[in-house]
Amino acid sequence: MALKKEEKAEIVKQFGKDEKDTGNTKVQIALLTKEINDLNDHLKENKHDYSSKRALFVKVGERSSLLSYLDRADHAAYLDLIKKLNIRK
Repeated sequence: MALKKEEKAEIVKQFGKDEKDTGNTKVQIALLTKEINDLNDHLKENKHDYSSKRALFVKVGERSSLLSYLDRADHAAYLDLIKKLNIRK
């Protein structure tokens, strides 16, 4: 369930410094959040899709690690990001 090119470009533009700032931690977290939300919607309809369920767990783990890093590196940016993305933490 890859993101469409336009969706990814919009997220990068919104959370990055420019259109090519894909390595920024905030951008990576925002992209993972979009993918997680899409997988959640998919799994609500397809309960027995176990490979997608595993992919969801992997993405949640990656996002958790990046959130922990951002919290240590820049706590104010962390709080702002979880508020914008509506992530419980």
